[in-house]
Amino acid sequence: MTSAQRPSDTPPGTAPQPPFQPVPGVPDPTVLSGAALMHAVLKKDAEKAGRAAWPTFVLSVLAGMYIGLGGMFYTLIESGGIDFAFKQVLGGLGFCVGLVLVLVAGAELLTGNVLLVLGAVRRQITWAQVARNWGLVFLGNLVGGVLLAALVVASGHPSLNGGGVAHEAVRVATGKVGKTAAQLFFSGVLCNVLVCLAVWMALAGKTLADKVLAVLLPVTAFVAAGFEHSVADMYLLPLGLMLRDHGADLAGIARLDLPHVVSTVAVVTLGNIVGGAVFVALAYHAAYPDSPADRAPEPSTHR
Repeated sequence: MTSAQRPSDTPPGTAPQPPFQPVPGVPDPTVLSGAALMHAVLKKDAEKAGRAAWPTFVLSVLAGMYIGLGGMFYTLIESGGIDFAFKQVLGGLGFCVGLVLVLVAGAELLTGNVLLVLGAVRRQITWAQVARNWGLVFLGNLVGGVLLAALVVASGHPSLNGGGVAHEAVRVATGKVGKTAAQLFFSGVLCNVLVCLAVWMALAGKTLADKVLAVLLPVTAFVAAGFEHSVADMYLLPLGLMLRDHGADLAGIARLDLPHVVSTVAVVTLGNIVGGAVFVALAYHAAYPDSPADRAPEPSTHR
């Protein structure tokens, strides 16, 4: 019997239901917003918090490398002799490859995982799970960033543009360690507002294009503005240390040492946590108070 000849599953005497059709004036349910998007974020928080230690660590190493690849692309673009504003925007677009890889391929990124604060305040996960995840992910991101920096140096990539890429890498690192603690902190706050918004919006859609488009503008904005991303610094600062001899002519090169690198990453990490937790996770927690709608299933295109 062919599928066309099979009896209907509809009970006798019941008219078959027509396929779901979008209702005029109602947003496309394939794009989440409001409480439905809140539910998607909470679901992702629970998934991350419940993942075993080893997979979490491996995915964190990958995320550190992915963000480092974005940093590598950024440094390459920045080494070109083009107008400052255009170079910053183009560098920001290049850096987007890192977060796109994290969100699409799947990886554990500390700055994005700041959104676990939402799951904790909604009592979907525990604060102990948040602390465990952040600790593992921080370590994995650091290993991934340093590993990629070593691989990039070994590959000879910094010699491109007549050594200009190496010089730019040291210049970028020197600029970071030359900032005050206050500048690093507030730059980290602003950075992760934009990064967490990119992650938040990427969860609103269900296609590859949705995720890529959600990332482009916020990430380009924070990179072009010169804000500080802790995981990017886990690649860029070790790379600057490894190539330090290529920046002997740079003012402030004396500050490019391990103690300043460690303190820079620490302060930026704190700023990233405050920015994403307060201005994204807790802000949306306040905007959408706990209700049954938060726990409702995700909208479907079929009934």
